[in-house]
Amino acid sequence: MSIQHWLMKTEPENYSIDHLKQDKKTYWSGVRNYQARNFMRDQMKIGDLALYYHSNADPSGVAGIARICARAHADFTAWDPKDVHFDPKSTPQNPIWMMVDIEFIEKFPHFVSLDELRREPRLQGLLALKRGTRLSIQPVSEKHFQIIQRMGRKTP
Repeated sequence: MSIQHWLMKTEPENYSIDHLKQDKKTYWSGVRNYQARNFMRDQMKIGDLALYYHSNADPSGVAGIARICARAHADFTAWDPKDVHFDPKSTPQNPIWMMVDIEFIEKFPHFVSLDELRREPRLQGLLALKRGTRLSIQPVSEKHFQIIQRMGRKTP
């Protein structure tokens, strides 16, 4: 089976590419959108690659690459009343929300800002550039992934 490509958004003050680099791997919890959950549950596979996107940042953009290292499993943060992602409808017997595990691959030498992404004509059709698209997990074509990867690997 071929590798799929994704864009995964995080707020850098919560968990940046530097956090992932230090930890080497983590679970991707707190997704509370059904479409994003379904991408993780139904389509993400071990070995898939993800663009690590810093959102709600100044600037927002792609900071590096992570790899999916464990298939979707129940998001246990939904069961903890003290957790910001608590959902009383989700239980261990009937989990509603899922998470995957990711591992650090690389931090780009060049942070690829949202403005740079918008200026690149070859990225037309990239979901992250469409108005109103707020999904925290999005599929990315191999072509778009490679273009963004080249943009991030260029040295300043």
